[in-house]
Amino acid sequence: METKDEIQRLTPDEFPALLTEITDPPKELYLRGTLPAGGNLKYLCVVGSRKYTEYGRDACEKLIAGLRGYPVVIVSGLALGIDSIAHTAALAARLITISVPGSGLGWDTLYPRNHVELAKRILEAGGALLSEFPPDFKATPWSFPQRNRIMAGMSQAVLLIEAGEKSGTLITARLASEYNRDVLVVPGSIFAPSHRGSHQFLRLGATPITSSVDILDALDVNQQPTTDNHQRLLKNLSPQEQKVMEFLREPLPRDELIQALGMPTSEANILLSALELKGVITERLGEVRIT
Repeated sequence: METKDEIQRLTPDEFPALLTEITDPPKELYLRGTLPAGGNLKYLCVVGSRKYTEYGRDACEKLIAGLRGYPVVIVSGLALGIDSIAHTAALAARLITISVPGSGLGWDTLYPRNHVELAKRILEAGGALLSEFPPDFKATPWSFPQRNRIMAGMSQAVLLIEAGEKSGTLITARLASEYNRDVLVVPGSIFAPSHRGSHQFLRLGATPITSSVDILDALDVNQQPTTDNHQRLLKNLSPQEQKVMEFLREPLPRDELIQALGMPTSEANILLSALELKGVITERLGEVRIT
């Protein structure tokens, strides 16, 4: 698939719907690619520290992988760290992803420079790049906080993966609160400096997120997989994994599922763990279900 290279200028009536509701919307936007169509799509802004930890990376990848097959669009800022991990995880999960960089969209000015190829992959996968800055605008220290309001404003919720006490990521979460968007937070260790900023929002009432199901609940997404989604999930699974999926047309308690599989408990648990790592199934309140 060829990259859609031309830059379009959008007027407010062409903006993502929620963005026009904020108190300080941009007067115009520049777009590469295509904004997703469909009124049932939920936009999830994913942000976190540039200096991420292994825990933050793993949490980001696992949570986004669990959204595969659902009408969720991943929004982030193309920055180093969690932003790029979020975009890459979305591409791996075949979710639409939108990048809002702190620069213009010209290939010579897009920032950061080492994420130009990632930006092109986003476009090739049917996603988009958005900016209120002219195409030749070079990123400045103030342009990143300014673009954060666009990411928060166009999204139903902001997911904060990890952030220190003085992280610029916290700006996006604060804006989300001001715009009456849901703020979702991945809890971390009480000993980790990389989560002290995140935990501030938990104290203020943000929603703790420990699974992809928590995100779907927060976004009010129907979690009953469609037939098309189910068939897509079955593809490329091993025969044993496909057998699990067939039993999970309806959620089942783990013990009942293991009994139905007719294999030793240890083997069944290994099989279920593998499917969980792939983001295909999840367990909640004692029941195993398709993500």
